[in-house]
Amino acid sequence: MKKRVVVALGHRALGTTLPEQKEAVKRSSRVIADLIEDGYQVAITHSNAPQLGMIHTAMNEFGKEHEEYTAAPMSVCSAMSQGYIGYDLQNAIREELISRGIFRTVCTILTQVTVDPYDEAFYTPTKVLGRYMSAEEAVVERKKGNYVVEEPGKGFRRVVSAPNPVKIVEIEAIRALMDADQIVIACGGGGIPVLEQDNRLKGASAVIEKDLAAGKLAEEIDADELVILTNVEKVCINRGKDNEEELGEISVEDAKRYMEEGHFGIYNMLPKFRASVEFIEKRDGREAMITSFDKLMDAMKGKTGTVIRKTIS
Repeated sequence: MKKRVVVALGHRALGTTLPEQKEAVKRSSRVIADLIEDGYQVAITHSNAPQLGMIHTAMNEFGKEHEEYTAAPMSVCSAMSQGYIGYDLQNAIREELISRGIFRTVCTILTQVTVDPYDEAFYTPTKVLGRYMSAEEAVVERKKGNYVVEEPGKGFRRVVSAPNPVKIVEIEAIRALMDADQIVIACGGGGIPVLEQDNRLKGASAVIEKDLAAGKLAEEIDADELVILTNVEKVCINRGKDNEEELGEISVEDAKRYMEEGHFGIYNMLPKFRASVEFIEKRDGREAMITSFDKLMDAMKGKTGTVIRKTIS
């Protein structure tokens, strides 16, 4: 049986502009292809914050200049970002695999993820995105019921909520493709956040933490490993202090303790550890890994990376 792994790609693996993304996905595709060549079944998810902000800005600026067009909701912008990131990524992986003599289908699933309308996150928006606005534009946004924050000397920006993922809507399609030994890109940017209203799905003005969605995806396809790629080879505790320490192999209990002690940034490492712990605790034999994408294969061989297991010997 092949081991099933979910790989979550961070900003560094994708770049922030169209040209950067084209080059970045070529590098990322080589890492993914290494895993596939080593016999892993791979599902991929990715961040989308710069791309989502760019699309949201472009669509809304266009709507302002052309009366016959309207601004695009956040959920629509999220879908657009999934599509164009997936397009570049799946083609880069396909090309890399073919160059190695591996002929496998790579596909992107535009993925919706339900959220709870009563999630506390909706009352405390935290995610800043989009263009800078003037004070007058910020007043208009607030009148619409949107949250806006000021960055001194720069202007005002929109702030949206980051609710927890509840259910992946297209999970049966993703499972079917994985069971057929295909390579799947899904839950990009945390998925398109939607609210269930009877038999209708309504887009939510929010973004979901990519790492939490990656953990949910790994859980729902019954993966063996969750790999979260970021910009550090190993996670550190006591960062910047005399007793700074790199984390190698740690237990779930260790991870929980470090989270409680406040070692990890709320919008950086904390979601990664939370996703890892929740994934591991659902079934014995699972593990999670946090490392940089250029060190992934060394980490898979036990040479580096921060690895979390239920227990360690």
